Amino acid sequence: MVVASGNNAWAKEMTIRRRIASIFNKREDDFLSLRDYNDYLEEVEDMTFNLIEGIDVAAIESKIAKYQEENAEQIINARARKAEELAAALKASRSHGQADAGDGGAGPSSQGVGVANQGQYAPTGAPGGGLMQPRPTGMAPQPGPVGAPPDLLQGYGTEDEETMKLRAQRGARAGGWTIELSKRRAIEEAFSSIWI
Repeated sequence: MVVASGNNAWAKEMTIRRRIASIFNKREDDFLSLRDYNDYLEEVEDMTFNLIEGIDVAAIESKIAKYQEENAEQIINARARKAEELAAALKASRSHGQADAGDGGAGPSSQGVGVANQGQYAPTGAPGGGLMQPRPTGMAPQPGPVGAPPDLLQGYGTEDEETMKLRAQRGARAGGWTIELSKRRAIEEAFSSIWI
């Protein structure tokens, strides 16, 4: 028996949750009462949990197929509404970014199509046409800690190699990263691929 590592179990759960969310995509305003909406959410979460845990999968899959067949138009409409909302939000963020940029020359980047203004967020398309997640684009390096007194910034960037190495190690630790973490992940990935 092969036991899934923590990363594979997480990936399985995320895949199932994305699939279920793309099918069962009703909102609160689609229901007459809050109670009906909460019952709907609870039923969807129960199905999701059972799929993740492998409980009565055949019955749940048939229920999903039946729901998809009966509510195909509603599912498509909800996806279209979500796409329109994302497009409107992107347009608003772009127009807001251009209004903030003014004549500062921070117009659209020439790096490629779909790249937003410097320091703005632009959506990325998920593989398979899934939901789009924001990603940072074009952030320039900052001169130092925000709000730091000028005397602390003197000599910033003119450090010797040992100080730069120490700063990088401390920054990594502050972000929760350690060498052991990357080694453990590499080993888990290597051994999990053996059993496939």
